[in-house]
Amino acid sequence: MRGEPSDWTAAGRMKRPFFRFPKRAFQLLMICWAGATTAQEAGAPVDVLNKRCVVCHGCYDAPCQLKLSSAAGWLRGASKQKVYDSSRLEDAPLTRLGIDAKTVPGWRAKGFFDVAGAKDGPSVLEQLLQAGRRTSFKLGAPLPDDIDISTLRSNSCAMPGKVKDYLEEHPQGGMPFAMAPLADGEYATLLAWARDGAPASDADKRLPNSVKQSVHAVETFFNRGDKRSKLVARYIYEHLFLAHLHLEGDEKTRFFRVIRSRTPAGSPPDEIPTRRPFDDPGGPFHYRLVPIDGTILHKEHMVYEIGPERLNRYADLFLKTDWEIESLPSYSTAAGGNPLSTFQAIPARSRYQFLLDDALYFVRSFIRGPVCYGQVAVNVIEDRFWVSFLSPEADLSVTDPSFLENAIPILELPVAQFDGKLSKRLEAFLSLGPVKYQEFRKGRYESKYKVDGGPDYGDIWDGDGTEVDARLTVYRNFSSASVVTGFVGAVPETAWVIDFPLFERIYYNLVAGFDVFGNVEHQLTTRLYMDSLRREGERTFLSFLPPQLRKPMHDSWYQGPLVNLVDLWKESALDNTSPTGIHFTTSYAKSEFLTSLLRRPAGLWAAHDPINRCSGSTCAADDTPAGQLRPLVQKPAPYAKFLADISVLLVETERDTQVFTLVHDMAHSNVAFIFNEDLRREPENDGVTVVPGQFSSYPNFMFKVKQAQLPDFVQMIRAIRSQDDYLKLVARYGIRRTDPAFWTEFDRIQTALREQNELQAGLLDLNRYRDPKPLDTIDRLFEFNFSLD
Repeated sequence: MRGEPSDWTAAGRMKRPFFRFPKRAFQLLMICWAGATTAQEAGAPVDVLNKRCVVCHGCYDAPCQLKLSSAAGWLRGASKQKVYDSSRLEDAPLTRLGIDAKTVPGWRAKGFFDVAGAKDGPSVLEQLLQAGRRTSFKLGAPLPDDIDISTLRSNSCAMPGKVKDYLEEHPQGGMPFAMAPLADGEYATLLAWARDGAPASDADKRLPNSVKQSVHAVETFFNRGDKRSKLVARYIYEHLFLAHLHLEGDEKTRFFRVIRSRTPAGSPPDEIPTRRPFDDPGGPFHYRLVPIDGTILHKEHMVYEIGPERLNRYADLFLKTDWEIESLPSYSTAAGGNPLSTFQAIPARSRYQFLLDDALYFVRSFIRGPVCYGQVAVNVIEDRFWVSFLSPEADLSVTDPSFLENAIPILELPVAQFDGKLSKRLEAFLSLGPVKYQEFRKGRYESKYKVDGGPDYGDIWDGDGTEVDARLTVYRNFSSASVVTGFVGAVPETAWVIDFPLFERIYYNLVAGFDVFGNVEHQLTTRLYMDSLRREGERTFLSFLPPQLRKPMHDSWYQGPLVNLVDLWKESALDNTSPTGIHFTTSYAKSEFLTSLLRRPAGLWAAHDPINRCSGSTCAADDTPAGQLRPLVQKPAPYAKFLADISVLLVETERDTQVFTLVHDMAHSNVAFIFNEDLRREPENDGVTVVPGQFSSYPNFMFKVKQAQLPDFVQMIRAIRSQDDYLKLVARYGIRRTDPAFWTEFDRIQTALREQNELQAGLLDLNRYRDPKPLDTIDRLFEFNFSLD
């Protein structure tokens, strides 16, 4: 119920259904895949809209905020207002679709203009579709230099009555932008729909009675009247407000959101539009479940199962335990800025277990959701690292009530600090709070280890023998990130061990307390505080290793001329004296510790990665595509720095097509700073991880090869030493965004994603699909990397 299937069995064999599909079924799947991800406007050409329009117009980084994922989006229209602006001094007005305005006139009052109407001639949509048909770039070739596809390009927004002027200035600015032209049938369908005023459907959206009953049961649980139940409901809501709720046993394409509504069950919901989930709702409210009416985007798709089984679990965790509360906490940024204080009445064990029950969902929420561009946010983490969790029985915040009682005053998050001078606010939660907490935690655990002995394997949560979420791999791909179950790839440079206080604060820092519309101070302080939280997870991981290895390993993660100064500011001294409780049998303590976790308990995770981390019989067979791709993961890998962050590879065999993701793991001297990431890059240490199937929301490039061509494909990659070499690979096996076959091949990877896991599937985003071009030097290559992704 919680987590996704691993791509490998415990015996090291690949689970084929998750990343391959028969050729004979391809035509049928091409028709069906959109059913799991389409909006519910059946009167509109939803299959074409999704596959050709929403792939670029789905998230906050959609050009001109034009979201085509639902009728509400295209009727709202477009806006010249930026969502992503790292320089703004004031918070931007909220423009969340379906929340901050609920009528077309309401959006017009917020500055959105019509793109679907046609009062004095063709609509904006119609004219842009026609302009897209007149593109002059050469198919299959790099785009002309004057077409800017970088994520943070300056967009010009074509307004009604001014489309002609826009196209004179931007003759290549039609739709789809800078992509291969649509097939004749698709173009005709979209054009006819646009000429008809982009109508929405009046299809019956009533829910089946069985679903209504399930919704009623959940709403009843959330809206109980006693104080304990109210506090529990608030705690759960603040952790699920972004979730795509899936009712247990329901069809895999229907999802809900939980909202705070002015109206009770039985009346149409009226969502209260607060900036954050812990802001004051301004009066009485009711928790309601409302259907998600629109295309499911992979970037925003965070599935959480709810129903009778879940409600029983809530009762066991929260309501059958012995605790009391005299008065309910207030709603405020101060309350949201210290959730460990706000919800202190609920036992820490219950709250921590609630997070552990769905560790994949909560870690995924740090990454997915409405934040569609996050280079400054995600450059706080390494490109790939492994995550495990401290066992509740080993967590002093759970077992010793005095731990949190003493720690809470120094655990405030940035969102809680809003008064006084900026310098004082920065000092409070950067150089004082986190460092003081490091010292406090270090002292308490040193005392524990003197009595009980050092931490050992039993102190790492084992998933209660069933939860695959207990081991996670996090990928950072420049401006986005992903998380999957298990430990994937070679042993990484760093790892985290997360305990309850860290888990809760990461969530409230990056999710509940983060505002994509916030000002520069909010965005800056969120990122800076996350740097301290990352260090905390790393320090806990180091405590399991031999004392003499901890500081040298820590120092290897933080190299560079200024990083030592940052360490003095943001870190207290490591514990280099407390023993570890583990008897290591090799000289590679980090690898031994991490790989041993995959055997505790035995059989829950594959002990080996048959492509990236194996030897002898544990490796994929040489005559399989997985085995043939293994040479790409060897180090050194001087070719890695030329590859896109995420390349999706289609391998056509005699029986089927297999899908792999080629991950470019970028190396850094440190991730301690916000800006000038290129100055901290160590491209000579880059590597490649090959993953069966797909996990990223943003494919940066596609390759297609027949299995018989795989040896040549692999050899060409390994021989790359220049951008010209990479372009030769692209010319032979790549699918450029201008390729006449681009849309057909993109449909194939979207189909494969749905077959891999229908419940978790969503529409991929093409906003970061690359356009490889010749570059004169390696320096220009990195300039290209950091501008396009």
